[in-house]
Amino acid sequence: MVDTTYSYEKDKEALISRMKKVEGQARGIQRMLEKNRYCLDIVQQLTALSGAIDEVSLLVLKDHIAGCVATAIKDRPDDPRVKELIDVIRKVIRR
Repeated sequence: MVDTTYSYEKDKEALISRMKKVEGQARGIQRMLEKNRYCLDIVQQLTALSGAIDEVSLLVLKDHIAGCVATAIKDRPDDPRVKELIDVIRKVIRR
């Protein structure tokens, strides 16, 4: 197995912390459903969960651009990671 370091490594603790909060939010929403809570309260929590996940995605993407993509552009402007980034952004925009 190859040990690879990625650009998000410097933010790894913050990312793991955020994901633990996301996990807690998801469990909380599950409990709300189990306890037959009001629909709009659940939707509000789902919206908050979605926002938290988006923030994790943005942080990883920022690190990817600043590290992997910046290096690829500098070393090889035709690097496939540049196209890959555009494809990811295209998917996010369509959401």
